[in-house]
Amino acid sequence: MTLEKVIEALLFSAQKPLSIREIATAIKAAEDDLASETPNEFGRVKDAEIAAALQQLKLEYIEQGRAFQLVEKAEGWQLATDPAFAKWVRQLFPAPKPARLSAPALETLAIIAYRQPITRADVEAVRGVNIDGVLQTLMERGLVKIAGRAEIPGRPLLYATTQFFLDHFGLRNLDELPNAEELRRRYLPVAQPVAGIGDAGRAGSSASAKATADKSAPARTNL
Repeated sequence: MTLEKVIEALLFSAQKPLSIREIATAIKAAEDDLASETPNEFGRVKDAEIAAALQQLKLEYIEQGRAFQLVEKAEGWQLATDPAFAKWVRQLFPAPKPARLSAPALETLAIIAYRQPITRADVEAVRGVNIDGVLQTLMERGLVKIAGRAEIPGRPLLYATTQFFLDHFGLRNLDELPNAEELRRRYLPVAQPVAGIGDAGRAGSSASAKATADKSAPARTNL
């Protein structure tokens, strides 16, 4: 019995990604399992030991050329089929393929991802077109959410990406976006503030507005 094998069993049985803290809790809780006939030799395991064991498992799967791999997601670690076997595994899940995002939707999503939280008017200032339909699509897909209101006249809504956005694109956090720092510093046009006009999201926006986003929204990056 090794720590790696215990962690492997937990990951194999889990229905969702497991964080190091969740793995540690599960391992230590076995100490009080009355159904167990053997002592829990890993009852005092430390988070650093679990992190090292996860890296060891990940390396072993790669070296052995297994058909699955250990991946780290935003919510934790998870066993997943190697993408090389996707066309065969897909036959077990014959549900209709989800519709692909259109080019305008991807462009809008990229602007929100790199400049969040951001108002609808500021996104439209960059794209030069109305984004009502596209924004609604992104929200229905669970990729974008309302993250608060900007402290400017009209207090327009602010938009940000969701946890599902990170999971969908295989990111642990927003810092893993390609060229994140460079693109966040690049100048983009912003909407001109219009006093007295609110949002039901459209006018009264400024990229320099101080956000009153909820605590779960990512911090705004200066343009």
